[in-house]
Amino acid sequence: MTVLVAGAGIGGLTLALSLHQAGVPVKVFETSAELRPLGVGINLLPHAVRELDELGLLAELDRIGIRTAELAYYSKRGQLIWSEPRGEAAGYRWPQFSLHRGQLQMMLLEAARERLGAANIFTGWHLESWREDGAGITAAFIDRKSGAARGEVRGELLIGADGIHSSLRRHLYPDEGPPIWNGAILWRGTARAAPYLTGRSMIMAGHEFQKFVAYPLSAPGDDGKALINFIAERKFDPDHAWRREDWNRPGDPADFLPQFEDWVFDWLDVPALIRAAEAIYEYPMVDRDPLPRWTDGRATLLGDAAHAMYPIGSNGASQAILDARVLTREILAQGTTPEALDAYEAERRPATAQIVLANRRNGPEEVMQRVEELAPDGFRRIEDVLAPGELEETATGYKKLAGFDKEALNCRPSIVDLPRVTA
Repeated sequence: MTVLVAGAGIGGLTLALSLHQAGVPVKVFETSAELRPLGVGINLLPHAVRELDELGLLAELDRIGIRTAELAYYSKRGQLIWSEPRGEAAGYRWPQFSLHRGQLQMMLLEAARERLGAANIFTGWHLESWREDGAGITAAFIDRKSGAARGEVRGELLIGADGIHSSLRRHLYPDEGPPIWNGAILWRGTARAAPYLTGRSMIMAGHEFQKFVAYPLSAPGDDGKALINFIAERKFDPDHAWRREDWNRPGDPADFLPQFEDWVFDWLDVPALIRAAEAIYEYPMVDRDPLPRWTDGRATLLGDAAHAMYPIGSNGASQAILDARVLTREILAQGTTPEALDAYEAERRPATAQIVLANRRNGPEEVMQRVEELAPDGFRRIEDVLAPGELEETATGYKKLAGFDKEALNCRPSIVDLPRVTA
């Protein structure tokens, strides 16, 4: 009853750990020959942290991340629009974490190697094709660099957790084309700097066409400085001649720093933070259209392969983790069968499609654009621009849409009804 998982990212590794918790044999196949802690900062929301806690990983999250205490939106002039406590500070039973994506992936990988056994995690194995019969599915893998065959592996289900450029998705939808660019470019980096606001605050300043996001990834060291993750964003016309097919390329501050030179606030010096960057990477902001179907017989999609979304509302990794847990629940209930995949998709595909579309409308960050439109020259009181009820309604509505409404999360039963893994 082995489950084959293509992709050793956050979603694929969480699925592997969840299936192991459920006593279901699993093998993971990763295209990259070597897994390294790549990427930049991300946030894990309380509903995803709950799932990793039930996998016995909360202490590890504390080791590599920061418990986020506050989320605050500011105008391009550094004026406060809205702030709210986050995680435990907001009354959740689980924290929210700010952490490095690569370190999270490495933590999950180490746990998977320890629990599943290193022999069940294959690197340098790229999913090429598959075929199925009444009893199971056979996946064929290659070395993507050389094109040489790696071999065929037999299982009962095949899960494509292989990211935004998913091989499995491309087989299901061969005419889909590349990810969709919305005209925005993100320059992401980290820098050591003095803490700001609470010292555990995630901030967003600006509006739809120019934005700056920052949050700490560590506590202050002996030098009084913390590692701060930042994202500088500019939006161009979608037909702008940009390096759209370059992913994770080194970024040049000359392309965006001049537009942020006057963003010196009394609580954060944005240009100084950019200048202090250890490294900067450039990403196009892309997603994919929601699909009419994820599942084909004994194969289905998970995480970015299923529902790549804009990095708005801190939801990409969190939704992949929820995918993994719901799929595990259905496999527990219905076995390693196509029916389990259908039940998983019936719950997760509509839910994630709503988030993809909401993020295209700026999600909860729409309040920043509203302020820019209504008060481009600043304001004395935010209440003169937006009603307090409007701000709270936007924040609350997105939490419900994305599945982390506080009361609902604190009270609902576990997705996977098994004893919590003891670390």
